[in-house]
Amino acid sequence: MADPDPSRTCRELLERDGRTYAEEGEVGLRDEPAPLYRLLVLATLASTRIRAEVAAAAARELWAAGFTTPQRMRDSTWQQRVDALGRGGYRRYDESTATALVEGAEVVRDRWDDDLRTVRERCAGSEEVAEEVQAVPRLGPVGAGIFVREVQAVWRDLEPYLDGRAADAAAAAGLSRQPDRLAAHVPDGSFAALAATLARLGPGGVEAR
Repeated sequence: MADPDPSRTCRELLERDGRTYAEEGEVGLRDEPAPLYRLLVLATLASTRIRAEVAAAAARELWAAGFTTPQRMRDSTWQQRVDALGRGGYRRYDESTATALVEGAEVVRDRWDDDLRTVRERCAGSEEVAEEVQAVPRLGPVGAGIFVREVQAVWRDLEPYLDGRAADAAAAAGLSRQPDRLAAHVPDGSFAALAATLARLGPGGVEAR
C-alpha cells in the first residue's frame, strides 16, 4: 500500500539511521583515489553472506592496519590481511577474502591505474559503472550494487540509484521503488543516506542487521 506521506516517511528514516555504509566503515568518502578504493574494499567485504556491521568492522581493521590504498594492500602479506579481517570478526571468509583483496588491488592497478575515477570517466550511468567494477574478484552484482549505491554521494550524476535490496525495502515501507519518484521526497544530497538506510531494512520493513 502506498504511503500517503512519503516525504514524512523518508524524513523519519533519515532521522532514525541516516548513515551511509561508507560512514559506518569509516571510509571518509570523497572523489579521490584512496577513499574510492576503500569504498570498493568495503563493497567487496559486504558481497559475501555476512552482516553489514561485520563487513564495516573488518574494513575499519584493514584501515587501522594501514591497508588504505591499492599499493598498500598489494604490499601487505596474506597473513596480515587474515589477521585484520579476523580482528573485525570476519572469520568465516577471512582466508579466501584475504586472497581476493590483493587480487582486487591488482585489478585496480592494471585496469584503472590505481584510480577508480577512471571508472566514472569510462562509464555512462549507474548500470555501466556496476558492470565495470565487477571486474574485481568477489565483487559480484550485489557488491557492485552496494558500490554504486554508496558512490552516488560523490558521483552525483549517478543519483538517484537504488540497489535491489533498498528498492525492496522501499516498497515494503510503502514508498516508490522507482528512484526518480522516491528522490522527489528526499532532501538534496541525502539520497545515498536514504538508500543505505533502506538497505538496512528487511523486506518486512524491520532492521535486518
